[in-house]
Amino acid sequence: LQLVESGGGLVQPGGSLRLSCAATGHTLTSLAIGWFRQAPGKGREGISCINWNGGTATYADSVKGRFTLFRDNDKNTVYLQMDSLEPEDTAVYYCAGRPWGPATLMSSEYNYWGQGTQVTVSS
Repeated sequence: LQLVESGGGLVQPGGSLRLSCAATGHTLTSLAIGWFRQAPGKGREGISCINWNGGTATYADSVKGRFTLFRDNDKNTVYLQMDSLEPEDTAVYYCAGRPWGPATLMSSEYNYWGQGTQVTVSS
């Protein structure tokens, strides 16, 4: 199983990006998916997660109301829609998969990780 993130880039404050997390070699339908980010000099922060069967996503306070996580199992992809971006959102963003277990914002609970995609919010 490999997870591959895409969609990162440079955006101005207040702008939007949509990140994608796609799986190769395995279906995403059995995986809880979490999104994490790591800014320079800081630890990894869990920002959103969703159970393997969908349902309501969980968000960290830092992104609540601005980010939306949803999955399309038919496309084997999970998306993180990021709106009202702020310079503080600048980081490398990672998706992670956890087979069958409940979704959580704790990075230690995830077995599979993507390589990360850079998001830079700057004017």
